[in-house]
Amino acid sequence: MSDAPSPPLTPPATAGALLRASPLPRLEARILLTHVLGWRQTQLITRGDEALDPASVERYRVLEARRAAGEPVAQLVGTREFFGLEFAVTPHVLIPRPETELLVETTLAALEHRSRPCVLDLGTGTGAIAVALAATRPDARLWALDRSADALAVASRNGMRLLDGNRPGGPVTFLQSDWYGSLDAALRFDAIVSNPPYIASGDPHLQQGDLRFEPRGALTDEADGLSAIRAIVAGAPARLVADGVLWIEHGYDQAETVRALLAARGFAAVRSERDLAGIERISGGTWRGEAA
Repeated sequence: MSDAPSPPLTPPATAGALLRASPLPRLEARILLTHVLGWRQTQLITRGDEALDPASVERYRVLEARRAAGEPVAQLVGTREFFGLEFAVTPHVLIPRPETELLVETTLAALEHRSRPCVLDLGTGTGAIAVALAATRPDARLWALDRSADALAVASRNGMRLLDGNRPGGPVTFLQSDWYGSLDAALRFDAIVSNPPYIASGDPHLQQGDLRFEPRGALTDEADGLSAIRAIVAGAPARLVADGVLWIEHGYDQAETVRALLAARGFAAVRSERDLAGIERISGGTWRGEAA
């Protein structure tokens, strides 16, 4: 009989041990682990020494490896919080960013004294902007357009899941359209908002970070980054009521150019607003004339 000592037993994996060993930033590891376990964040502390079942550990390690390879956390867990709402996310849509909340806040301020306003969201993606506006202003009537049928399917599901079915403004109207093309010619809006593709085709950021996994068509116009913005600005007067507003998100270095486009098209009170990082993130103006 061999006198060789038995190999030491491997201790069972725990949430605490997995987090300590993870190569990911602490917050990302916690998000993935709570997603797998179905726990709240606080339970990672209160149950941190509890032995986990091997299947859960394996699922977590698969997600951990995929994140380490660059896949966005939002796509791995299937959701991203935006304006206090939890939006479903797939590889077919742009992941909502905190900076874009500025577009929602600015639009809400412009609509503050308007009853039952009509709002158009161009290039809706997940539906984040339109649904956030609809949730905050239950009386508003919303139209949300995207040329991607896959994106519209995601946006429509988000609208149905996150909005009150009895809201006075009714459900958001989701419509497949290349900018204004499919809209009823008679429709006029109090506000038009958009987070269009504004990255130039040769920008190296397209090959970095989360952007590598997001739909290219939602990120770049395959040109100078301004062609979508030009189309939105050019078509807006024909779709706005008198004193209606247009607000557009754009790149960190595009504010001056976008303001010039708005002014040249006849918009008044043209200005840009800065995000929390101090970057001129959105630009907009007011259409003073009659509908074009």
